[in-house]
Amino acid sequence: MKYRNFGKLGIKGSAFGLGCMRFNGAASGDSIIDEQKAISLIRRAVDGGVTYLDTAYVYLDRTSEIVLGKALQDGYRDRVTIATKMPAEHVHNRTEMEALLDEELKKLQTDHIDFYLMHGINREKWEYFKSIGAPEFFDDMKKAGKIRYKCFSFHGPYDQFEYIIQDYDWDMVQIQYNFMDVENQAGTKGLELAGRLGIPVVIMEGLLGGRLAKAPDNVQALYDAFPVKRSPVEWAFRWLCNHPEIATVLSGCNEAEQIDDNLRIFDTVEPNIMSAEELKLMDDVRAAYLARTKIGCTGCRYCMPCPNGVNIPGTFSVWNNVSLYGIDPKQDWGFKAMLEKGETPENCVECGACEAACPQHLDIIDGLKAAWSELMPCISHVSPLPQKGQVLPCFTVS
Repeated sequence: MKYRNFGKLGIKGSAFGLGCMRFNGAASGDSIIDEQKAISLIRRAVDGGVTYLDTAYVYLDRTSEIVLGKALQDGYRDRVTIATKMPAEHVHNRTEMEALLDEELKKLQTDHIDFYLMHGINREKWEYFKSIGAPEFFDDMKKAGKIRYKCFSFHGPYDQFEYIIQDYDWDMVQIQYNFMDVENQAGTKGLELAGRLGIPVVIMEGLLGGRLAKAPDNVQALYDAFPVKRSPVEWAFRWLCNHPEIATVLSGCNEAEQIDDNLRIFDTVEPNIMSAEELKLMDDVRAAYLARTKIGCTGCRYCMPCPNGVNIPGTFSVWNNVSLYGIDPKQDWGFKAMLEKGETPENCVECGACEAACPQHLDIIDGLKAAWSELMPCISHVSPLPQKGQVLPCFTVS
């Protein structure tokens, strides 16, 4: 296992961080998580050199922290750092923040949390956290020894990331990043900004929820033609670890074989390890994926709200993802939500308001017709959105 610097913190952590969000349910279907299997996987990762374990209050219907706490008994807690998170929607004042933190400590069976994150914030959630005194609470809890590092995970555009990361004395940040997301969310600009500030970066969605783990034919052809043979998973992780600003890359595993494969991959990576030829390959791979794009929608939402209730950017997002990554729309939550809310393109009356507002000058009306003709056959096979406690299907690696 390779170990990497955590920026200004002056510590090192494993390049491979185990994400504890995607454990499988019990074989009987009675539990959202197979505890014994999950505990075995966690300990297998730690025994292999993993020191960074990531969970959250809400993961796996609030059971992930409990299972992680059990796995870290018998001396395992002393060998790792734990990251968990405070969700904005569950706290409204300092009393509730303290109660939630104490609940997490109890579940994890520990007296401190190493990396404590404000969960999935954008500017709106950051302003909310500030309004209820969360930054001061984090400072106080760090002084009290209940947390070691003040952190946040982020989903939002770069300008919001730039504001948030410079608005408080953060110790670490977690962002979505992969070779397809160089200009999405915080993106490469955000990664590099954090590096200049000395703030270590932990990566989530390194495989884009598993979508980059299996390459479509035109992408696989590029991998196959390259002199060095690696799996799509290894190429994706190698590309991430090439960035010196990255401290840890999270990967969620359901099987021992996935743990072992990740341990092998992360024993071979270093900052700045990729050759010019390898970087060119990844640029070509990105272009090959993008060549499969159905429509150049950027999700800016200038076309919204549609006067007839069509979720235009949502429709195009699903349509593009089906083409780019070969996902099954029947398993896409966004597609299911559009169906349940009646936001589908069949509501379009071709008023043209969307096309007049689109800064990309897209042929939205024709695009909606084409998208719907491809997605509509899936409707009769779409299962309903999952209910609380329901076991969700997992990607192989994420």
